[in-house]
Amino acid sequence: MQSRRDLLAGASRIALAGALPAIAIRAVANDSSPRENWPAQELNLAGEWLFRFDPDRSGEAQDWQQSELPVSGWTIVSVPHTWQVMPGEEEYRGRAWYRRTFEALKEWDSSIVRIEFEAVFHSASVWVNGQLAGCHLRKGYTSFILDITSHLRLGAQNAIVVQVDNSFDGSMLPRGRSSDWAHDGGIYRPVRLLITPPVFIERLAIDAVPHFTSGAADASCAASVEVSATVHNSTAKAWQGQLGYRVVENETGHSVLEEHSAASLTLQPDETRNIALRASTISEPRLWHFDHPHLYTLEVVLSQRGQVFHQLNTTFGIRSIEVKNSGIYLNGEKIRLMGVERMAGSNPEFGMAEPTGWITHDHDDLKNLNCALTRVHWQQDRRVLDYCDRHGILLQSEIPAWGYATFEGMDFHPGTEIMQNGLEQLQEMIDRDRNHPCIISWGLCNEVDGQNPPAHEFAQRLYAEAKKLDPRRLCSYASNSLQKTPGKDVSGLMDFIEWNEYYETWAEGTTEDLRRNLLEIHRAFPEKPIVISEYGYCACVPERPEGDARRIEVLLSHTRVCREMDFVAGLIFFCYNDYRTHVGDKGVAATKQRVHGVVDLYGNRKPSYDALRLESSPVEWFQVVGQPGALAITLRARRTVPAHRMSGYTLRGVLYGYGDIPLERREAEVPALAPGEQVTINLQFTEKEPLKIVFDVLRPTAFSAYTHVWRA
Repeated sequence: MQSRRDLLAGASRIALAGALPAIAIRAVANDSSPRENWPAQELNLAGEWLFRFDPDRSGEAQDWQQSELPVSGWTIVSVPHTWQVMPGEEEYRGRAWYRRTFEALKEWDSSIVRIEFEAVFHSASVWVNGQLAGCHLRKGYTSFILDITSHLRLGAQNAIVVQVDNSFDGSMLPRGRSSDWAHDGGIYRPVRLLITPPVFIERLAIDAVPHFTSGAADASCAASVEVSATVHNSTAKAWQGQLGYRVVENETGHSVLEEHSAASLTLQPDETRNIALRASTISEPRLWHFDHPHLYTLEVVLSQRGQVFHQLNTTFGIRSIEVKNSGIYLNGEKIRLMGVERMAGSNPEFGMAEPTGWITHDHDDLKNLNCALTRVHWQQDRRVLDYCDRHGILLQSEIPAWGYATFEGMDFHPGTEIMQNGLEQLQEMIDRDRNHPCIISWGLCNEVDGQNPPAHEFAQRLYAEAKKLDPRRLCSYASNSLQKTPGKDVSGLMDFIEWNEYYETWAEGTTEDLRRNLLEIHRAFPEKPIVISEYGYCACVPERPEGDARRIEVLLSHTRVCREMDFVAGLIFFCYNDYRTHVGDKGVAATKQRVHGVVDLYGNRKPSYDALRLESSPVEWFQVVGQPGALAITLRARRTVPAHRMSGYTLRGVLYGYGDIPLERREAEVPALAPGEQVTINLQFTEKEPLKIVFDVLRPTAFSAYTHVWRA
């Protein structure tokens, strides 16, 4: 695999823009007539782009946005890209430019062509053939789409130029230097072209909620399905048509619901409208659960006079999440979960421009750590959410409002720019991500002092807006201001309480203070479950030197206290990885970091990794009695956090002989276990000279939840 350094070195030897790959497209005609085969597709714009820095902000004055610009002074990078991991440029905060070319095709003369950037940090201005196509300013973690149809040239080379700025900015979230994570500039997530008919579906929203016949989690159910589609008519004529939809079960490919004429619509010229389709029901659905992440695909078709005009698909899951009686319920079952937070962008080789392989690596690790519940400090890459949907991790996606500095200098109300930026980021996050079943809640801010008037108002307004945009989903914020007078905290307005608990690390105190404080919070909000949204050990100041043994001690002792309280619905350890941050106290350049994780920047595991995996397992106790020819294996489901029904699990034993050679495998189904229940399973091996047997309790997703090694 070519290294980033090799790529940059090779780029200096390329002198012509013609060395870049060409993408073939063509745009616009005012044609809204039905066709049998409208061209509709996506084209990946990842790969080689030209790049240069603009430290004195003179690029626009020098016409760098023009398509005929010579390529001298530019180098080649591979998008997704961040310059914060380029040797010598790790501390650069300011403007930089990207450009690439593509060729238009005549066949696309009646299409609409849009470009989607999944994220640019943090401000982007986009030109096509020297004409400004649009800007996306001060929102570094949300996707945006620009219609570039009118700027395209038929049968000629076309140039896309993007000006990017990652300067610290006091008018956005994260505000100024307040963020304690990697502040990486660049086009750091995928880019693609969207080619559609001139009347097209922009986005879809689906709510699929199970309703149980007896109210019990294991009862039969039916799911109500509500679908809406946002449709845009880009033409100068009124347009009439129909919307229909179909639901397909992903695992089988079977169609489980079809509504061919779910809505009729008339769109005026250049009108965009959200259309509610006729609701329906799915009988006996397969529910989404972190151990059983069953998925469906919604296919919505826009048609006219019986001919398909455009189709858009989205993946979703059928599940219910409720808060009641100081607990969180998934599909009617009370769950108490554990997990760990991952700080993206921390590998110095990639920064925020993470390849799919690294995203998969880290999240496979989270699954191995028995992570069923996590949160993130900012809106995530679509590939992260897709992974969590497919493999089963509940995730809180969050507005990047972090720290007291977010509202510094504000008396009673949040500043207008900060408030508007938060609302815009919330809307963009929900618009793109609301169909993901993995998202358990929207996070509204983090450690902002929820008893400070401007922070209180900010969280209150975001809560109201989130409920308007996505009424069924939970909302909360991660508070670190619950140590005193918790009843005054804006946490009381949230659907459940989140507390970043750092006794013995960032906060003075002991586990007895933790116990007392938890009871005080519960008295203030007796109906609301509490999720410990962060706890752990950071070696971030001289009086707390790095020592992974201390991290294990904090994990064990604090988890033990939280398990005593039945109103504690979740524990999220902070964090999975040591993480890159511009305020890091360890390391230099691309390795500037906080040492806070159970793995290092490169994913190398510390002893605390195994301790966290064991504490997060739903298996509390495991015993092997007998000899390989007749073994009795007893396992018990954990009674308290993490506590949930273990259904569909498998016990696997692999026998190894001398030389650590696997010689024999045996498996048995584990009967469904409620929290605190246990079962004994008999296994027989025939191999006469075993060295050891490695037992794994496997989740239905095939990840191991518990490992035990029996030795001869």
